[in-house]
Amino acid sequence: MIPQAPTPFTMSPEALALLDEPRLMEETGVAARVARIAIPVLRDVGYRLVRVKISAANGMTLQIMAERPDGIMNVADCENASMALSPVLDLEDPLHAAAYHLEMSSPGIDRPLVRVSDFRRAIGHEARVELSVLHDNRKRFRGWIEGVEGEGKDARLRLRRTDSKPDEEADVVLPLRDLEEARLILTEALIRESLKAAKEAGDEPPAEDEASEPAEAPRRGPGRFATRNMNKPKPVWAPAKKKR
Repeated sequence: MIPQAPTPFTMSPEALALLDEPRLMEETGVAARVARIAIPVLRDVGYRLVRVKISAANGMTLQIMAERPDGIMNVADCENASMALSPVLDLEDPLHAAAYHLEMSSPGIDRPLVRVSDFRRAIGHEARVELSVLHDNRKRFRGWIEGVEGEGKDARLRLRRTDSKPDEEADVVLPLRDLEEARLILTEALIRESLKAAKEAGDEPPAEDEASEPAEAPRRGPGRFATRNMNKPKPVWAPAKKKR
């Protein structure tokens, strides 16, 4: 029996605005088909898509990274999102695969930055940024996020580079419309801030020695469910999907 989708969270207008905020980049190919299916389903139960990634792990693994509008995503959230999305993926079958594993995960502490609000929330932290076109004769930058100017794809990122050479300008302004990929760099300050945010949200972060343990015991749902270990302390709900 297909489980009933979780009830959406009660949200403030500000949270709803963040829920509907578009991403700065999109997937291509099969991953794009999955993203088009996942976005409205996740939105209906109070989550927003971060990223879709398809790999050859375990035969084929579909990783869907999602979060609440406040950037938090705990184990229960991963399970709720997976239970809402799994039957829709079964029906739409975007991978046309005989068997694949679905991993629902949080963005993690050293998270990808895919929306303007991600960069604003990350002000004061260090990040790696890659553009799709050359800017000052380079595409890759590493530095401290100092601010964001503007909105949407017209926004520009102010970055103080930590990888600049003596003859290069340290302060750069990067157009986010040209963003290819960006990710926070794991630092002690970032870990402390993430733990504080999780505590304020009422979520218990995983202990360091439990970070690679399965997020949930195997359970039954649409198809046969199982969990697998992760290398990073990310909540993950990983049902193994099999076509009948």
